[in-house]
Amino acid sequence: MSWEYLGYLASALLVASLTMSDVVKLRWLNLAGCIAFTFYGLAIGAVPVAFTNGLLAFVNIYHIVKLKRQQKADAE
Repeated sequence: MSWEYLGYLASALLVASLTMSDVVKLRWLNLAGCIAFTFYGLAIGAVPVAFTNGLLAFVNIYHIVKLKRQQKADAE
């Protein structure tokens, strides 16, 4: 597998995430893109790409948890 394809997939996921009007869907797609870019960065030896997207993945996880907790609190 050419690592370029993983980079293109990661880019497509990030672009698709920004078309979402639902913030939770945006975060999930963005998380998938960040994870893909993290692996891509590691595969090609681009540590800044891997590091930045790894951190952004954690930011997305934080916001997903926060949004889910807020939805649960609103339901109660």
